[in-house]
Amino acid sequence: MGNRETRVEEAHRLSQMFIDISAKSKSDFADVVGSLGLPVHLARAVLMLTEPAPMRDLAERLTCDRSYITNLADQLEERGLVCRVPGSDRRVKLLQLTPAGVDLRDEISATVAERALVLRRLTPAERKTLSPLLEKLLRDDD
Repeated sequence: MGNRETRVEEAHRLSQMFIDISAKSKSDFADVVGSLGLPVHLARAVLMLTEPAPMRDLAERLTCDRSYITNLADQLEERGLVCRVPGSDRRVKLLQLTPAGVDLRDEISATVAERALVLRRLTPAERKTLSPLLEKLLRDDD
C-alpha cells in the first residue's frame, strides 16, 4: 500500500474516532438531562445562561435563529427556569435564570462532569496531554 493510501486510511480512522467520541458525548449528555426531565435544547440554553443575556446573544451562542429563541425562552419560563428582566436599554429584555434555573444548571454541570467520558476514561496526566492537541486541531490558523 502506498503512502497516499496509508495517509487516507489514517485520516479516515482518526476522523471516525472523533465522530464516535462526539456521538457518545452527545448521547451521554442527552441521557443526563433526560434523567433530569429536560430536553437537550433547553438544557443547552440553561447551561449557556451564566449571567443575564439578551436573547440575540443566546441565539448566537446556541447557533440558532433568533426567532427560535423566543419559543425556547417561553418554554424555559413556563418551567420556571428563566425570567425576562429589563436590560440597560429598555427595548432589550434579558433572560436570567431563576433560583430554580441556577440549581438545575449546577446539577446538570455536576452530573455531566461526573459522567463525562473524557474524565472517566483518561487520567489527569492523559487529559493534560490531550488538551493542547485538541486545541491545536481547533485553531483557525490554516
